[in-house]
Amino acid sequence: MVVSMDALRVEARYAPGDILQLWKRNMLAYRRQPDLLVFSTIQPVMFVLLFAYVFGGAIQTGPVDYIDFLLPGILAQSVLFGSTQTGVGLAVDVTSGMIDRYRTLPMARSAVVAGRILADTTRNVFVVGLMLGVGFLIGFRYHGTVAGAIAMPFVAVLFGQTFCWISAAIGTSVRRAETAQVASFVWLFPLVFVSSVFVPVETMPDWLEVVAENSPVTHTVNAMRGLALGTDFWEPLVKALGWMAGIMAVFVPLAVWRYRSIQ
Repeated sequence: MVVSMDALRVEARYAPGDILQLWKRNMLAYRRQPDLLVFSTIQPVMFVLLFAYVFGGAIQTGPVDYIDFLLPGILAQSVLFGSTQTGVGLAVDVTSGMIDRYRTLPMARSAVVAGRILADTTRNVFVVGLMLGVGFLIGFRYHGTVAGAIAMPFVAVLFGQTFCWISAAIGTSVRRAETAQVASFVWLFPLVFVSSVFVPVETMPDWLEVVAENSPVTHTVNAMRGLALGTDFWEPLVKALGWMAGIMAVFVPLAVWRYRSIQ
């Protein structure tokens, strides 16, 4: 599909306001369906409690308490799993005919996808804040600087926002919400568990350790741990930001193009 420069200029001019309106629409949906927000927070709370109290005694993390090791990983896992709702929501809009209604309006095409992602990022901010509260209740503590304590959850939210674009590309490529959810979890589960989220990668088999060490999840979690614990974080943070930039460079235009291509 060829897009003229005039169309791109009009899109850039009106996109911010249209994105804000779509953000309001999606946030209103969360308000009217509070059960969706409740159940999206139960799963990460269950993960942190189960791993802290059931598996924590069996996993050795050296001088670092397991809850201090675990919580940054749980934050990353929570925003990754939460990113699947972007694809599910867009798939629902496609099947319900909402996308057809949007196309009758004089609005930026990119706003539909970006507004949905902005709303899901807002939800991730709430989830990350909740998880930090739960973590503090069961013993998590910051050991680094104040700046590191502020930056750590910010990195988690940015990481989740990045993967929302992948989910958006999936959601605009399928025609059923169930398919979008399954298609997202199929690759997210191994990506999360083959990483440093729950255990040190050194405990994995050699061939799997190589994969885990170079995962964007591992780089992001290691950076968040460094920020929280006051240890080295610059190298993993640079690598994590590099992964995020590369993912967005590919999937932002892909998600918008897939939305434009919906018939």
